[in-house]
Amino acid sequence: MKRPMRGIDTRLIHAGEPDPLIEGAVSMPIFQSSTFAYRGEGDYHALRYIRLNNTPNHDALHRKLAVVESAESALVLASGMAAITTTLMALMGAGDRMIAQDCLYGGTHDLMRHEFPRIGLGVDFVDACDPASWPQALTPHTRVFYVETISNPLMRVADLRAAVAFAHAHGLIAIVDNTFASPINFRPAEHGFDLSIHSGTKYLGGHSDIVAGAVIGRADLIARINRTAAHLGGSLDPHACFLLHRGLKTLGVRVRHQNQAALTIARFLAGSGRLAKVNYPGLETHPERARAGELFDGFGGMLSFELPGGVAAADAFIAHLTLPVSAPSLGGVESLVTRPATTSHSGMPREERERAGIGDGLIRLSVGLESVEDLLEDLGAALAAC
Repeated sequence: MKRPMRGIDTRLIHAGEPDPLIEGAVSMPIFQSSTFAYRGEGDYHALRYIRLNNTPNHDALHRKLAVVESAESALVLASGMAAITTTLMALMGAGDRMIAQDCLYGGTHDLMRHEFPRIGLGVDFVDACDPASWPQALTPHTRVFYVETISNPLMRVADLRAAVAFAHAHGLIAIVDNTFASPINFRPAEHGFDLSIHSGTKYLGGHSDIVAGAVIGRADLIARINRTAAHLGGSLDPHACFLLHRGLKTLGVRVRHQNQAALTIARFLAGSGRLAKVNYPGLETHPERARAGELFDGFGGMLSFELPGGVAAADAFIAHLTLPVSAPSLGGVESLVTRPATTSHSGMPREERERAGIGDGLIRLSVGLESVEDLLEDLGAALAAC
């Protein structure tokens, strides 16, 4: 009998699981073997081998992630950056160009700005909220349009519908980094994106204990990316696969709590009268609030804000917090706070950061699973101390 799996929480738990269960194990076992017996495969890439991303642990994850995002196929890799680099190198060749959102995660921006020119790949940055400006970036060699669902760290929401329409009208591959939204809040394939990318280190894993990446989408594109991945070698080890698999099963309950807690905290901070600016897509003052409300099932667990006193005030505020840990990364069960200028975007030259609106005093908060009342008390005390 076919299992009913309309709800995303059911899919997170049951999709892709071995059927029948392996030796009756309810949890997916860890296949800690680099090598598997030859089964008559006629293609090297069909051999079962860790580096080829096709062990039983990989296969179960691939099936689950594809079903969760309503996509055709998926691939897990060693990190979010491995997913980004492998995807773009698989889909572009020397002389090709891509159009990319101008405010991206710092590692992605650095890759495109500094590494890609060395191998003959070009990038044209655009305002992802201004579709009228996009045609100016088109060239005969443009192959990809790349955006983020919710931008890091300013929480802007690109015109995602226009991005898909523009990409397909011009024969481009539409790619979105869906890390900040997660599949709970946005499923890119349902909106026409060809591929979505995740840092599985963040919400998918959810416990700050692994580094992983994923790319999800069209089966023909995933097959191309997987062949490139086998050559570049950024495979995910079986134990990390197990932890990512386990983390996915609680993604729904975690993200929904973080959605609500972050909205409550953003409203508290915005109403405090102590901050120069609060960036959160769920606030009525956010420039893309209406778009976010139409596209997303929740506004996410990330927000950023600035105190009037700049860097000194930001450092003092962070020093007075007792619950959020001052650390990079995001999406875990514990709240994390950081200044992007010193962590995620430290590789961007200051003038580029400022042009993008990322001031040195900007604070980014990843809301965890602590009691929201305790977080409000802690944040309020830190504000009062500054």
